[in-house]
Amino acid sequence: MTIYGLCMWDIGINTWVWTSPLTDRDVAELAPRIRDWGFDVVELPMESPGDWDPHRMADLFAEIGLKASLCLVMPPGRDLLDPDLVEETQDYLRRVVDAAHIVGSPVAAGPAYSSVGRTWWIADRPSLYAKLRAGLAPVVEYAASKDVRIAVEPLNRYETSVLNTVEQALEALDGLPERGWGLALDTYHMNIEQSSSAAAVSAAGAHIAHVQVAGNDRGAPGRDGQDWAGFLRVLADTGYRGPLCVESFTPEIPAIATAARAWRPVAASQDALAIDSLRFLRSTIARLDG
Repeated sequence: MTIYGLCMWDIGINTWVWTSPLTDRDVAELAPRIRDWGFDVVELPMESPGDWDPHRMADLFAEIGLKASLCLVMPPGRDLLDPDLVEETQDYLRRVVDAAHIVGSPVAAGPAYSSVGRTWWIADRPSLYAKLRAGLAPVVEYAASKDVRIAVEPLNRYETSVLNTVEQALEALDGLPERGWGLALDTYHMNIEQSSSAAAVSAAGAHIAHVQVAGNDRGAPGRDGQDWAGFLRVLADTGYRGPLCVESFTPEIPAIATAARAWRPVAASQDALAIDSLRFLRSTIARLDG
C-alpha cells in the first residue's frame, strides 16, 4: 500500500483509548490485540517516569513485531514558561527522550511548553516565545544527541494560550536546532484552530515530525465531516513518512476523562473505535493510491 507510489504510512494507536496511567501490565495485555487487529505502532504516553519500563517495552515490541511512538504529558506542575518549574520540567522531558530512545521512537510528541489547561491573555508573544526557546533549547539539544525529536504539538484555545496553530509554533520554535525538534499535528486540534487544515499541513511541511488523527468528536476518523482524503493527499505531498496515530480517550477512567473532557462514549466500545479507525484509514489511503 503506497501513496503515489512513494509512501506507506504506519498506522498506530494511543493506549489512552483504553487506560491511564499506562503500566507494563496494560501494554502486555493490549499490545498483542493491537497487533492482531493490524496496527503497526503503539503510542505510549509517559505520564510519569517509572509508570512503565522502557527496556521491558522495547523487548516486548521486538518480540511481537510492533513499533513504538512516545508522547509526553504536561499536567499542572510541568511548565517551561513558569520560572519555578522550568528545571523540573526539563528533567522530565529529558527522561521522556531517554525512554523514546530506548523503545525506538523517533519522537517525543506533545505540548512541550506549558501545562495543559493553563490559559491566559498574552500581550507580548515575541517575549513569551523567546522564553519558551530558552527553556526548550537544552532539551532539544539533548534530544538531538539521542536521535530523537521533540515534536511540539499546538493545542486548541481551550487547552492552552501558547501555541494554537502551526504558524504560531513555527514562529515560536524558529532558531532552535532543527535536528532536535519538529511539529506534532493533531487533527482534532487543527479542526478547531486552523481555517484550513490542508493549508496548515502545507505550512508545516518538512517540520512535521508526528501526526495524530481523530474525528472531530475525538471518535474514529471517517465518522465526521472532515475531508480526510484531502488531508492525506496534502500530508503525502509534504514528504511526511512517519505514522498516523489514532488518539482518543476512554471516558471510563475519571482522571483521563476529566483531563481530555471525554464526558461521553464516542463509539460502541473502545475496541470498536480502534478497529473502525484502522479500517477507515487503510481504505482511504488505498483509494488515494488507486
